[in-house]
Amino acid sequence: MRRVMAVFDVDPFYADKFAEFVNQKETVPFTAVPFTSLERLKEFANEEPVELLLAGDEVEAAALQEVKAEQIVRLSETKGEQAEIPTVYKYQASDGVLREVMACYQVRETAEPLTLIGARSRIVGVYSPVGRCGKTGFAVTLGQVLARDSRVLYLNLEEFSGFGRLLGSEYEGNFSDLIYYYRQGEYGRMRLGSLVYSLGGLDYVPPVSFAEDLAVMDGVETAELIDRMARENGYDVVILDPGHFLRNVEAILALCDVIYSPVKEDVVSEAKMEEWRHYLEVSGRMKLWEKVQIMKLPRQMVPDSRRDYFEQLLWGDMGDFVRELTGRSGRSAR
Repeated sequence: MRRVMAVFDVDPFYADKFAEFVNQKETVPFTAVPFTSLERLKEFANEEPVELLLAGDEVEAAALQEVKAEQIVRLSETKGEQAEIPTVYKYQASDGVLREVMACYQVRETAEPLTLIGARSRIVGVYSPVGRCGKTGFAVTLGQVLARDSRVLYLNLEEFSGFGRLLGSEYEGNFSDLIYYYRQGEYGRMRLGSLVYSLGGLDYVPPVSFAEDLAVMDGVETAELIDRMARENGYDVVILDPGHFLRNVEAILALCDVIYSPVKEDVVSEAKMEEWRHYLEVSGRMKLWEKVQIMKLPRQMVPDSRRDYFEQLLWGDMGDFVRELTGRSGRSAR
């Protein structure tokens, strides 16, 4: 049985466009159906269960009570408006509306697992014991290239990623919240959906606010969370970009189907890679080394600005390197 999100607004353009946006998000567990007529909505709800109803604030509360819906979220034209039922500001980016709606829905999320039937996501790790080797730039560029024809989720697990600073973004939630939900037994697709942002078609969860949050869970527990995300959330690819603050990072890397390991062209980088390989050998983890692909990335130019950093990588030598690596060779037109 499909799970229905009804979108009821007197503006047919808004209802149609938002429903279309939701239905294009294959990782969202709802089918969105737009309505501009209350009578049509009531008829539909009598025939098919409506799990979530989004209703414009022009509609009177008494009228909504006549609609059979498990939960209602208001679409308000005013920011910060207080209401008895969950309210979301409607005139913001569609992904922002959807993220807030899913956060509202979480308040009453059931314990029933919201799983997708299908294959586990392919997990790609980008990790190196060598510092300042360009691995995050490579990981994000890889994600953006793959996202052109696949559903991709990027998870930065570094203690100080600089991600928000580079994008000039402030986030209402991040991976720290995901850790909290998981440890409280409250993780689910809705929880994840309320924390997902997008960059050039690439979905990502903002990195932790405080480095200490990464040390709350050991590597095995973090790996369990990531494995669940890969199995339940409908992504084709999950890209992991771990740092050095994680406990037992090898448990997380063991999930990966492939591990790209950027290095520099110097004796120190070579020594660090040899040391890591020796550690994996003596600790009985050489199967993990078999997944490692050591690579030397193209020389990165100094970006003109912070906010354009990832875009410059995508359309520069790094983007060409990734497109060739993934079989999408050639510099694409913007």
